[in-house]
Amino acid sequence: MARYRLHCVGASGNSFKVALFLNCASLDWEPVGVDFAGGETRAPDWRAATNAMGEVPVLEVDGRHMSQSGAILSWLAETHGVFGPGSAEKYEAMRWLLFDNHKFTSSFAQHRFMRCFMPEPAHPALLGYLRARTESAFAIVDRHLSNRSFVLGDRPTIVDFSMLGYLYYPTEETGFDLAATFPAIDAWRQRVAALPGWKPPYEMMPVGNSPVLHL
Repeated sequence: MARYRLHCVGASGNSFKVALFLNCASLDWEPVGVDFAGGETRAPDWRAATNAMGEVPVLEVDGRHMSQSGAILSWLAETHGVFGPGSAEKYEAMRWLLFDNHKFTSSFAQHRFMRCFMPEPAHPALLGYLRARTESAFAIVDRHLSNRSFVLGDRPTIVDFSMLGYLYYPTEETGFDLAATFPAIDAWRQRVAALPGWKPPYEMMPVGNSPVLHL
């Protein structure tokens, strides 16, 4: 059995954030499928044994169960001494991780879920609201990346893995053509995709039961 077991599903970009780190850092890990679509994360037994918050990803290591991708990424970087921010970048990294969870990933992931995983079409006003929030957050990041290779500078860190978690899913799922609308973001995700160990989400995590697509 691998040292690290990542409880996840292929459609979870938050899970992909951690899977991408584990693979690019060449760590000993394996994905463990979760019946997300079947409601496993809502089951009292699963929550009691795996994650009281009822979410994936969960990183299982040495009998512990760790949750929240940002916390997991920070712990892995400190534990293995790879992809972590430098001492002078600590709070800058925290700033971007908080922005990611509050706006960048949050709005984009919600828009994607409402757009293609709901059994009934989402109200256009809701999709419009989420799309506008996404575009606002993406414009900030696109400007930031216009003169740097990665979010914190010239090397990839956990901030990049976190912010890119949902940006490798197909355009037909997300509804965003990043190459056409946010060229600096598109170039950034291509740089990270060139790292040894990168794979697309559904290939990296071919496990579990993701929600059914309604395209």
